[in-house]
Amino acid sequence: MDDTTPISITQLEQAINYWRVRSPSTGDEARLCEEAAALATPYALLIFAGVRELRAGDLNDEGRQAYAGWLEAERPKSPEARTLNL
Repeated sequence: MDDTTPISITQLEQAINYWRVRSPSTGDEARLCEEAAALATPYALLIFAGVRELRAGDLNDEGRQAYAGWLEAERPKSPEARTLNL
């Protein structure tokens, strides 16, 4: 993923939801995990601006790492890996 890679608002939402399921909110204030929080601000800014996508370079380091982690987790597995449940 380079700085020009487009990221849609739908992809950001999916990544946030992935991290929320993996690491649910904590505390009385229902604080998001670091990864979801790193993606939540750019997501909110897209909604506020009425824009449907951003570029990977628009994310800060934490946001890029969180997005890349989601991409890695969602990457299709080989048939062998699926069979072995890897």
